[in-house]
Amino acid sequence: MAVVLIMSLLKVNSPFTFHNTYAALGESFAVPTLPTPVKNPNWLAFNTSLMAELGVPITPVEQEALLPALAGNAVPSGATPIAQAYAGHQFGHFNPQLGDGRAILLGEVVTPQGQRKDVQLKGAGVTPFSRSGDGRAALGPVVREYLLSEAMHALGIKTTRALAAVATGQPVYRDTALPGAVLTRVASSHIRIGTFECFARRGEITQVKRLSDHVIARHYPDCAKSQAPYKALFEAVMAAQIALVASWMQVGFIHGVMNTDNMSIAGETIDYGPCAFMDTYDPATKYSAIDVRGRYAFGNQKSILQWNLARFAECLLRLIDEDVDVSVAYAEQALAGFSEQFDTVYFDLMAKKIGIQTRAIAEPMVIAFLTLLEDLQIDYTLAFRQLGQVLLMGTHEPFLQLLNDHSQAEQAAQQHKAIAWLEHWKSALAKQGDIANVDAGTHLQADTNAALVQGIQQVNPAIIPRNYQVEAVIAEALAVQQNMTAGAPARYPKFEALHRALQAPYDAAHESCDLAQPPTRAEQQGYKTFCGT
Repeated sequence: MAVVLIMSLLKVNSPFTFHNTYAALGESFAVPTLPTPVKNPNWLAFNTSLMAELGVPITPVEQEALLPALAGNAVPSGATPIAQAYAGHQFGHFNPQLGDGRAILLGEVVTPQGQRKDVQLKGAGVTPFSRSGDGRAALGPVVREYLLSEAMHALGIKTTRALAAVATGQPVYRDTALPGAVLTRVASSHIRIGTFECFARRGEITQVKRLSDHVIARHYPDCAKSQAPYKALFEAVMAAQIALVASWMQVGFIHGVMNTDNMSIAGETIDYGPCAFMDTYDPATKYSAIDVRGRYAFGNQKSILQWNLARFAECLLRLIDEDVDVSVAYAEQALAGFSEQFDTVYFDLMAKKIGIQTRAIAEPMVIAFLTLLEDLQIDYTLAFRQLGQVLLMGTHEPFLQLLNDHSQAEQAAQQHKAIAWLEHWKSALAKQGDIANVDAGTHLQADTNAALVQGIQQVNPAIIPRNYQVEAVIAEALAVQQNMTAGAPARYPKFEALHRALQAPYDAAHESCDLAQPPTRAEQQGYKTFCGT
């Protein structure tokens, strides 16, 4: 059947050498599925640097020849297009059949470094898992995922990547007709906690074992050397996902929909739906229009991760030990250590943001700083970034400027609180030998100046994908597509400018640029994001 399906679409030469190890797992894991051709594909964006990282440098002519394949109008040679099966807990409720409702995996490529990567089309048409949906993606969510996933990569956070975005030249229908698009996504794999749940909930232990062995071989080969490989697998996945979510919170990222089907087993950020970066610090911050109760709010991401890992542990119980009671006892013990393990990773990251070397000193200072930001309603990203400026300029003023959006009386009280924390912070820096003459200000010792400030600036971005800036880019893309003239090349200057800036998020040159500026309170008020399905 798969051969008949593939022959019904044009096949084109592919610059990729595809492998199809996931498709080889069997029909219960995935269904052969062809993309649905689109009317008038045209480029929104193409990631030449990622293409080179995949070991496939490409010329402009070769890129143009690749357009039909990345639009879903042709099948690249060597590809075995499939839609993957998975289940998942959505907002705490189990859904036994989700799967790739609008995504089609073309295959896997192996990079020059020996890393195996999936190449997937998102928004490529109806699949057996579409559940009455159209299988398409609107242009806005595609632009958002392209920008944010590449920004996360530049920030040093594990993530799926965007290889290309193609406008389809035909509408999709949500609340209204919108231009459609297809995203080409690259990932270490698209296996999720929900993939395990798909089989474990049906009692298909053979398939759970087969999937586990595949994941060990692909992502965690050291687990195969363990006397208890499935315990080792759980611990490796827990460590990877702790590292991921802690790094999200370090930069103020809110995933927005941490369902188990949206949690990559490889520990990568996946499924950029109603995601956003936090502006004014508040742990209750949520932007997702569907997260009415704030289940996935910024400050809940740690606890939700633990809940999701408990669901993963349930999937492995019959593999961990023949006696399920023994497995349950192990899982409970492992999860009991989750909070301490998470805090160790998180506060190590946060200690670097304030330049404090010892976690025991850094942790209460970080907590106090976050309390200060919440109390004073200060922008999260700029607050940390300005710490470096405080040291460079020898004055509190760079930080105190963040309080200007308040009345004079309020500012006086707020400045007192801010200065108290800054002085405490400088004292801690002095004790570890980084600054001198604390009582006289923030005079830096010459031999430690560069290292201290550079260390702080390297972990505190000057620019993030500000929500209002992303919306402006999406509005531009919508306008361009809606007003295209046949045969005329499309230009997206706002997209290009923001994307270019986000590739160097720690560069001091961005500190005063318009793209790095926070929104006004009016622009923040009531801001919502949507998943796009």
